[in-house]
Amino acid sequence: MSNLLRRQFLQTTSAGMLGLMSAPTLFADNKSPNEKVIVGVMGTSRNANGRDGRGTHLAKSFASLPNCEIKTVCDVNSQNAGFAQEGVATKQNRKPEAIADYRRMLDDSEIDAIVIATPDHWHAPAGIAACQAGKHVYVEKPCSHNPHEGEMFIEAARKYDRRVQMGTQRRSRPGLQEAVAKLHEGVIGKVLYASCCYYNARGGIGYGKQTPVPDYLNWDLWQGPAPHVAYRDNIAPYNWHWFWDWGTAEMGNNGVHYLDVLRWGLGVDHPQEVSSTGGKFRNEDDQETPDTSISTYHFGDCFITMEQRSWIKTTKFDPGTPMRFFGEGGSLEIVSDSGYRAYDPNGKELASGSGPGGETNHLQNFVEAIRGEAELNCEIEEAHKSTQLCHLANISYRVGRRIALDEQTHQIKNDPAAMKLWSREYEKEFEPQV
Repeated sequence: MSNLLRRQFLQTTSAGMLGLMSAPTLFADNKSPNEKVIVGVMGTSRNANGRDGRGTHLAKSFASLPNCEIKTVCDVNSQNAGFAQEGVATKQNRKPEAIADYRRMLDDSEIDAIVIATPDHWHAPAGIAACQAGKHVYVEKPCSHNPHEGEMFIEAARKYDRRVQMGTQRRSRPGLQEAVAKLHEGVIGKVLYASCCYYNARGGIGYGKQTPVPDYLNWDLWQGPAPHVAYRDNIAPYNWHWFWDWGTAEMGNNGVHYLDVLRWGLGVDHPQEVSSTGGKFRNEDDQETPDTSISTYHFGDCFITMEQRSWIKTTKFDPGTPMRFFGEGGSLEIVSDSGYRAYDPNGKELASGSGPGGETNHLQNFVEAIRGEAELNCEIEEAHKSTQLCHLANISYRVGRRIALDEQTHQIKNDPAAMKLWSREYEKEFEPQV
């Protein structure tokens, strides 16, 4: 069996098994599939310009879906919770409740699903707790803060038979679905290499000062499962991305979107070796994560690279598209995140396609899966595999060397120092357990 056919067989088999796991055995406890899906949203930050942050945007988007309602919005920042509450009220008949502690949503028997749009360190602990409470979960990328959390998240979804979708919305865009189908059909032959990149022009974050916690912020609950430290003025609401205690660097922030598409297109699961090198070069400040890096992933018969640069946007010297595949019979590029073009080695177009962007299809897919009407497009096991690529690159960067993975356990082998980063220390009150 050729490598391409083997990958297609494995994907078909995995999809079939996932279909069995996602069969309409439940909608929600004691509810008819015709009833509304009732949702709670955790994490409703605002952008620096005062516009909707990610969680508020998701709350309003879910509220706009047919037969879906937001009952509760939750944020440890009372100002954000109130802002989201007012915004959602413009999209549905009922004004949602605004709360600070997510555990109140877990105890609410009316809520079917929890949307998690918090800082990364909360994603898996809150998601695992939601599964245990009988809630389905839509979790923003990345689905975990470290590899072990991802393993536990899968275990929780299986144990409690919950639907868990990660917010890598490109999985639900018709143009990219068509592109991946073309790759799997062999439009450019056996794919040997794929690459992606992410560039941005972020400023420095300065040196934080210990100041009194703002009266509208519950700092202890913001930190939650992470080891608790004194409040500093350059962490929340956004710069936490660049600290290892709470964030997953640019790889987990944006790289996961592109790596997910590359892994999906190649039809691969776990790498054999991973290497990431780079550094923090641009600004003198508190940032702990790299602002520049190149990461490589070996999958045996194919290869992935990702380049990220956080201090200067795309230039005329950079690739014109963020995701590219190269095969024995040509190349395929992802265009505008919602379409593709494939060429033979001489530049003749072989195929092209496009479709709508956005994330409505992805949110609708999650709701339909809860109703038993669809399979999830980025179910937690697939989500974990893509998120794992980000974690492995971060671990390689932090230990300063290439890491190899065991083919059976998919954990790091022969490197105890690297394996220490597989998990983390937790505040006992919020430590995830399945």
